[in-house]
Amino acid sequence: RPEKGEKMADGPGICQRIVQVVFEYDTPRIVHIKNKKVGLINRVIQLGIIGYVIGWVFVYKKGYQDFGDIVSSVSTKLKGVAYPNRSDIDPALNRVWDIAGLVVPPQQRDGFFIMTNMIITPDQSQGTCAEAPWAGGNLTCTDTDTSNCPAGQIELTGNGMFTGKCASFDNETQTCEIQGWCPVEQQDNPPSPGVLEDAKEFTVLLKNTISFPLFNFTKRNILDEYDPDYLKNCRFNNSDPVDKYCPIIKLDTMVKEANQNFTKLAEQGGIMGIFIVWDCNLDLHYNHCLPHYSFRRIDRTESHFSSGYNFRYARYYKQNNIDYRTLIKAYGIRFDVVVSGRAGKFNIIPTTMNIGSGLALLGVATILCDIVVLYVLKKKYFYQEKKYMMVDDDDDLRLFAKPAKKMSGKYEELEEDPTINQHRGAGPKYGS
Repeated sequence: RPEKGEKMADGPGICQRIVQVVFEYDTPRIVHIKNKKVGLINRVIQLGIIGYVIGWVFVYKKGYQDFGDIVSSVSTKLKGVAYPNRSDIDPALNRVWDIAGLVVPPQQRDGFFIMTNMIITPDQSQGTCAEAPWAGGNLTCTDTDTSNCPAGQIELTGNGMFTGKCASFDNETQTCEIQGWCPVEQQDNPPSPGVLEDAKEFTVLLKNTISFPLFNFTKRNILDEYDPDYLKNCRFNNSDPVDKYCPIIKLDTMVKEANQNFTKLAEQGGIMGIFIVWDCNLDLHYNHCLPHYSFRRIDRTESHFSSGYNFRYARYYKQNNIDYRTLIKAYGIRFDVVVSGRAGKFNIIPTTMNIGSGLALLGVATILCDIVVLYVLKKKYFYQEKKYMMVDDDDDLRLFAKPAKKMSGKYEELEEDPTINQHRGAGPKYGS
């Protein structure tokens, strides 16, 4: 509070200034600027925005459509017979192999496994025998030194429980004796090349049913318009306009499409991906919704440890009241079927929203041109004077002053525009 005899400072108080700021209103002012550079910049930006909205949003991204997600089911059916007829493999492997013995398990969800190589250990029964040298840890021993074979201990990577004794694995190697399924596997690596390299000629029938619940649309990859005789004999060919939709595919074709070699893949096994993509425009006819097939190897090929794909399973039987089993270490190719896609159909709501967004985006051209005009061009102060106008409470029209000359520091001396006095002198005074 000022002392007695002192005058209060001129100008509105803080509260009055806050009220003025709160109750101010800005309205756009249209100024036509006849400048070729600015006009060119404005049109180029507008054309770019229009091209983006039409080309990208509506044509490429189909912004006029509503989209629905896919629901899919897949089943497979394999056919083929192979006969190795080789002298460099176990005679037990030289037999006729069909799908019943090679597809393990017979059915699995969204895929299948085909055995292409194997290590078979027949007629195993519960008993004692020498452990395999490669089973893990230091398993060597002698008749007088069994320190590596403590009785009752189980080697988790091995095949059974140590008996505390030493046994002959072959004519040259002695290892710890175990109690378990005997004899153990006699080799660590599978035959090379793979026993069932001829499995590349096998075929698989892919049966894929898809639906888009949002549009109540359902279809199969086995096209209804195809002749049944054609479907029995066709084979998938990605370069043929008709056969690229054939649902019967050779295993070798899928591997080649993935730029892989079937012989190498069959030896150690691997994981292949079968990708079926449904990209459907339901504004077109039903027959235009077609699947697109592609193939890719999924597992890493450059791995030096535990590469490929293999697992063990056993077939049990009983003879003379004794339990036996045949142990099979199966190497092969697992094919995973991955289905994806979406469907689009015209809807007025996304169409209206994208048109509105495009119109709003055109305002960017005005903002960018204002920046160029008011802050970049040489006549920026002249354009600022024409751009802004302030009307006070007394309806007094005033224009922003333009800088006249520089003063010290960052402040400028402002010179009043003579048109203000001309405007004030013409006609009656405001507020009188």
